[in-house]
Amino acid sequence: MLGLGAAGVAAAPLLQRGVDAVASRDPTGLTDVLPAGGAFRYYSVVASVPHKSPHDYRLRVDGLVERPATYSLADLRAEPQTRLVRDVQCVTGWRVPDTPFEGVRLSRLLDAAGVRPEAGAVRFTCFDGAYSESLTLEQARRDDVLVALRMQDKPLGHAHGGPVRLYVAPMYFYKSAKWLSGITVTADVQPGYWEQEGYDVDAWVGRSNSRDDAPTT
Repeated sequence: MLGLGAAGVAAAPLLQRGVDAVASRDPTGLTDVLPAGGAFRYYSVVASVPHKSPHDYRLRVDGLVERPATYSLADLRAEPQTRLVRDVQCVTGWRVPDTPFEGVRLSRLLDAAGVRPEAGAVRFTCFDGAYSESLTLEQARRDDVLVALRMQDKPLGHAHGGPVRLYVAPMYFYKSAKWLSGITVTADVQPGYWEQEGYDVDAWVGRSNSRDDAPTT
């Protein structure tokens, strides 16, 4: 398998077709490092991630809020949708230009929940059971931060973090947590998965001092 993986990286242009399907079935996570269609690279910090269907997906909003809520995928789709077209930028240097993302502005869900005065940050957890991220409350309320349901004008596939992921347009892509399952309002920023390993909490594209060996997504 390791030999096949190394050969796959070397012959990536020949493996573009079908890599989505392979990545979703591979329990080793090896295919997650292969360049894929649209120049994206798949990445996961765990060997395998459970799939969530449109029927069993849930997103919980809680913490320092007046009105905790749980959203189904249908609930999120019923909210007003915002479409952004931006370059996706990784700290390792690869970039996917003019990538459409579409979803609900995070600020809308925060407003619906009623953020308490003592709140200062938002923590994001994922149904892979391992990944997490955080933003300050000011960052989370930006118009270019989405709870994304679509990418490249189609529903988010599992390999891209579907059915729902975070999309933080002005920051490096590791801030855009895949497989989003929880939004918790907190008093202070709690460093995410990679930030506990030394990556920047404030990962603004072009201004971050994240390490050269930073993750892809």
